[in-house]
Amino acid sequence: MKLSIIIPVFNSSETLDLLNHEIFKVVSKIDLKNDFELIFINDNSEDDSWKKIKKLKEDFSYIKAINFSENFGQHNAIFAGFSFCSGEKVITLDDDLQHSPKFFPEILETLDKHEVCYTYYKNRKHKFWKKVVSDINNFISSSLLNKPINIYMSSFRGIRKNIIKKIINYKKPDIYLDGIIINSTKNIGMISVDHYARKFGESNYDLKRLLKLWSNMVLNFSFYPIRFGSFFGILLKFLVKILRKKNTRPQFEIKEFLK
Repeated sequence: MKLSIIIPVFNSSETLDLLNHEIFKVVSKIDLKNDFELIFINDNSEDDSWKKIKKLKEDFSYIKAINFSENFGQHNAIFAGFSFCSGEKVITLDDDLQHSPKFFPEILETLDKHEVCYTYYKNRKHKFWKKVVSDINNFISSSLLNKPINIYMSSFRGIRKNIIKKIINYKKPDIYLDGIIINSTKNIGMISVDHYARKFGESNYDLKRLLKLWSNMVLNFSFYPIRFGSFFGILLKFLVKILRKKNTRPQFEIKEFLK
């Protein structure tokens, strides 16, 4: 198996048919239609996403389908996909068609030289507040994780299997994938991609979810070597521990798995 494509799904039943079609069209062009898997992880959607995924699974043998028992969040859903994928290279993308599969070839080519490939959105279609929060997150994560400022940690990314094996050794329930990735390798490439407006509905990622994800980064990573960012991080960790309840849930819990 050369390629695994992992997509967390939440309330996106309207997009899944077209998303699957676009993915298959691209992998066929690069001669991988018989050597890839597509893993959908339904994060306890409130619409009929799971019903749609099961129908796609019946029609297309390359699809694997995971259904969570409750909502665990995007990064935990992707982590579950990592735990069961078999590709030598792995691509993650969102379920809303804002990430185009047409950039798969560039991501895979970058992974020939690097262990991770992140994507930078040339023409972001996010709302203004989300752009601001994302830029702030990039600045803070660069300081706290000792990450180069030019590495933009988007959810449209490619990762080699050897890094996936390191990631799934992580045992804490609050998962901030990009922190684990940055701690696992510095061999990271970047490409620029187009970003597209949502075809259906509104974004499921509100400010509360973004702040929770950001707090996962603060809670679960040490800030070394000692520098200004380290002391800033220690202060933030102290504040987050006071404000947040301890998470006693597992990383994820699977209700149904269709292989």
